Amino acid sequence: MTQTTTTTLPQGARAPAPAHSLGPLGLFTVLLAAALPLIDFFIVNVALPSMGRDLAASESVLELVVAGYGLAYAVLLVLGGRLGDLFGRRRLFLGGMAAFGLTSLACGLAPDAWSLVAARVAQGAAAAAMVPQVLATIQSSTEGPRRAKAMSLYGATAGLSMVAGQILGGVLVAADLAGSGWRSVFLVNVPVVVVGLVLAVKAVPETRSQHPEPVDGPGTVLLAAALLTLLAPLTEGRAAGWPLWTWLSLAAFPLVAGAFIAVERRADRQGRTPLVPPSLFALTPLRRGLTLMVPFSIGFSGFMFVIAVALQSGAGLGPVPAGLALAPMALAFFLVSLAGPRLVARFGSRVVTAGAVLQGLGVVLLLLTVRADWPDIGFVQLLPGAAVAGAGQALQLPVVMRIVMSEVPPARAGVGSGVMVTTQQASLALGVATLGTLFLSLVPGMGMRNALVTTLAVQLGGVLVTGLLSLRLPRKVG
Repeated sequence: MTQTTTTTLPQGARAPAPAHSLGPLGLFTVLLAAALPLIDFFIVNVALPSMGRDLAASESVLELVVAGYGLAYAVLLVLGGRLGDLFGRRRLFLGGMAAFGLTSLACGLAPDAWSLVAARVAQGAAAAAMVPQVLATIQSSTEGPRRAKAMSLYGATAGLSMVAGQILGGVLVAADLAGSGWRSVFLVNVPVVVVGLVLAVKAVPETRSQHPEPVDGPGTVLLAAALLTLLAPLTEGRAAGWPLWTWLSLAAFPLVAGAFIAVERRADRQGRTPLVPPSLFALTPLRRGLTLMVPFSIGFSGFMFVIAVALQSGAGLGPVPAGLALAPMALAFFLVSLAGPRLVARFGSRVVTAGAVLQGLGVVLLLLTVRADWPDIGFVQLLPGAAVAGAGQALQLPVVMRIVMSEVPPARAGVGSGVMVTTQQASLALGVATLGTLFLSLVPGMGMRNALVTTLAVQLGGVLVTGLLSLRLPRKVG
């Protein structure tokens, strides 16, 4: 007879964490990696004027500096998540981070505008390999309260990075470190990536799907084509004068998107593994959370782009004052996001609704400030509205991200995180394309002040939509 020995832990002791558990240092490392691409999406907003002067670049080429990065990032994110599930998330994370550092160096050393555009596209592709592994690693190497806390920190990091990027961009451009000017906004990534790689080798565990699924070639191509046909004309159309190709591309979008959905459904019926499994959208938290994330992210990125242009070109502020004018938003976001997990534990998803109300109030305050004080606005005048809006955003983004991933099984953590970040990134690009285009189109006829007021009013409508959508979220947050 075989005896079974049971080991009893001392009272109050915790069971040892599994070998692949993500510790505090590992969590810090993956959150650092999650912050870098978002910072780089926004950091160029205040650096574009100096880039244009230094490289003699036209407005349309400068828009490609922003759009090329965003398009490559959005198009390849789901594929990056699938490759992490297949080959190992730590391996893809390290490779993606190293590539992000090298492409950042290429951006900082670019000799001309088109070299910078090419380097930015490559930088976006590197980010797409790295970022899906962050959420997938958290999802597969934490559980229970630790996972909830990690997801909350991820959401807080994402929101704070989007605001901090713009502030950091202004500071770096004005500092002109060693005569580097705008180039420092890219070169600063290189030492950060080196530190991140050292920490990742030491602290980030290797995880992968127990049943790795092969890459869906047709689905990958069609998803990339769908995103390109939508985002490319919207981001380049206004600067290029809306040529015929932009209208043909927009007309093709619903056809290509429909073909993608049909191919994915057919692959699922035939027992093959689609790039985006339709079964993921059977998960109510994921489906409803992604629906809310679209208008939220459009409003967030559109506001950040428009306010950067308005403060520099309209109010006459330099890069540092223009960036620091948003410091209250960043500080409020950080402080409120710390209280987020406790509020969610008590009030559930209604925290998101309260956040939408607060953000709406903040936008109203900003709108009234612009109407009353333009063009004499800066840090002091924008402080109340920016702080209230930042607090409201902090109650939304971290919670929604946590809701989206709450029921995604660990085996599909890579593709789930890829879908979520793709939705966020595509929406961020749409925000710049739609609200940015609206604002820049209104300026010649209405003037900077009225164009900004109108754009803020449109954003307020988007905040109302997010508030209504939040009422459909599952009340309990997993």
